Amino acid sequence: MVDRRHLLAGVGALALIAGLRALWSTDVEAAGNFEIQKSDSEWRAILPKAQYDVLRRHRTEPAGSSPLNDEKRKGTFACAGCDLALFSSETKYDSKTGWPSFYRPLPDAVGTATDYLLLLPRTEVHCRRCGGHLGHVFEDGPPPTGLRYCINGAALKFLPDAPA
Repeated sequence: MVDRRHLLAGVGALALIAGLRALWSTDVEAAGNFEIQKSDSEWRAILPKAQYDVLRRHRTEPAGSSPLNDEKRKGTFACAGCDLALFSSETKYDSKTGWPSFYRPLPDAVGTATDYLLLLPRTEVHCRRCGGHLGHVFEDGPPPTGLRYCINGAALKFLPDAPA
């Protein structure tokens, strides 16, 4: 039998979880309209699970799991959801974090929003065209910007420059 104290503790825990879920929400689609609009079922149909989890569910891939982390060729990193060019290889660097990192996005390529997933505010980075979650930006990057765009490789596709 459940006593009153346990019942109230359980109800309080559920209320806390519901409140935290609201804080944790980084639902970019709710934050604004994007050029490319698709239903959840349409995104699920066109994206592999790993890309769907990152781009649409705001998940983070395991550190060191993306082959793009070691990509050294010249080219462009584009959104895996809509092909928008996001980052130049010229701004990519090894941050030693296990994720592809850049110090500057291409002009008019990304948007930002605040998320509270870890209870502290962080700046989430998303594709400005489809709203896909890319990663986060931190103020511990190299010159000239001092920024580190820590991006999930699953959110990107690499387009190498054509040979000269």
